[in-house]
Amino acid sequence: MVTLPGTVSRAAEALRERVPPLTALPLPRGVDERWLRSRWPVKELATPPAGSGLKPVLGDEGPPLVGHMLEMMRFGTAFGLRRHELYGPVSWTGGFGRRIVALSGPEATQIALVNKDKAFSQEGWKFFIEKFFERGLMLMDFGEHHLHRRIMQEAFTRPRLAGYVGEMGPALREGVAGWGSGRPRLYWALKQLTLDVATRVFMGMPSGDDAARVNRAFVSSVRAGTALVRVPVPGGRWSAGLHGRKVLERHFGQTLPAKRRSGGDDLFAALCQATTEDGDRFSDTDVVNHMIFLMMAAHDTTTITSSAMAYYLAKHPQWQERARAESLALGDDLPDIAALDKLETLDLVMKEALRLVAPVPSLARKTVKDTEVLGHYIPAGTLVGVSPTVNHFAPECWTDPFAFDPERFAEPRREDKAHRMAWMPFGGGAHKCIGLHFGSLEVKLLMHELLRAYRWSVPESYTARWDYVSLPVPADGLPVQLTPR
Repeated sequence: MVTLPGTVSRAAEALRERVPPLTALPLPRGVDERWLRSRWPVKELATPPAGSGLKPVLGDEGPPLVGHMLEMMRFGTAFGLRRHELYGPVSWTGGFGRRIVALSGPEATQIALVNKDKAFSQEGWKFFIEKFFERGLMLMDFGEHHLHRRIMQEAFTRPRLAGYVGEMGPALREGVAGWGSGRPRLYWALKQLTLDVATRVFMGMPSGDDAARVNRAFVSSVRAGTALVRVPVPGGRWSAGLHGRKVLERHFGQTLPAKRRSGGDDLFAALCQATTEDGDRFSDTDVVNHMIFLMMAAHDTTTITSSAMAYYLAKHPQWQERARAESLALGDDLPDIAALDKLETLDLVMKEALRLVAPVPSLARKTVKDTEVLGHYIPAGTLVGVSPTVNHFAPECWTDPFAFDPERFAEPRREDKAHRMAWMPFGGGAHKCIGLHFGSLEVKLLMHELLRAYRWSVPESYTARWDYVSLPVPADGLPVQLTPR
């Protein structure tokens, strides 16, 4: 029997593939510029303690009720850069009915992510995604986070990664080969492919109706975190996310006992079996929570990164041909990790795409005690957003930062070494992404298959517009001309 929430969710998903959200609808350039550069009364976040010598954090509420949420979603990186221009590396803005402190620039972000005085907690993520990704690794703090990360690391050892690559290879080759020629909206094709691979490699689950249901539940859960209406209104993103979470809990809970007994090469089995040298293991509830979180973290970032790479390779065909030559040189065998390491051009392009379109544009934190950043007073209980995207365009770190230039990551330039936090698509500090090597391997393997099978292009006048309603995605789905080789 089909439930109403599931039916509404599928209808909304189908509509979303064809119609961009209201925040991404095209407007005259002059209107966008006036909107982005609009000014509001400047206020202090809080008065610094007397005699502290600290400065207040300055910012503004933005428009009544909605604050700056619409600008954040419409302008993404440009909004962050504009706030940095107006207020510097420490400011606050109104959004989601809260005052949110923004930390941008390498020095400010390093203070929060290294977190020497343990003032910045992962509690910030709970405001956005706890309802949908309860007790995922990213939501844990300090000692508990360290313990869970040690256990989870057993699922990301090099032998495990080699096994995942072996499982992904045939699925990606088969999926890419099935696209054919034409003008697909490449983002949606990549999203479906990475979801299919995730269900097979993460869960050992074949494609079919059950896999499609699980995939829809993940999509709904991911989009719910930045819903404007944060109550379960039928048809709304919040409601769809809550329904999606229940579907995922039920699926993993029912499947887990068999995974505990029989093991396997997939990530789900790896988490069930993971044991540290001290004998620490995950409980059943832990495994379910971590699987739901890891599926979200892996598949969305993979889709965004591969979409950004495909876009820039379409805009810069000389780089596409250079990368293709390296892929063809590997021959027809499915590549293993050692072979993927030889794809140096894809590695450079991937790093540059991650710089230009960071898959996670803001990292949420919450202060658990009064603290200061670069001489600015931030009281306890403040919601904080750490911004990788501003760092990725910092002129003190990057030459011509808005240009596509993968060579900036090659020796001897290595502009990413200008500062510890110059390039941080995977975060930093104790919470740096545990699956960064897995994700990088999947993206390179996917792009390798795409390069072997097709050439693709976009019109010279085409510029992708990225929709930041949740994570950055091309608002039009990235239509490309796809031609089999």
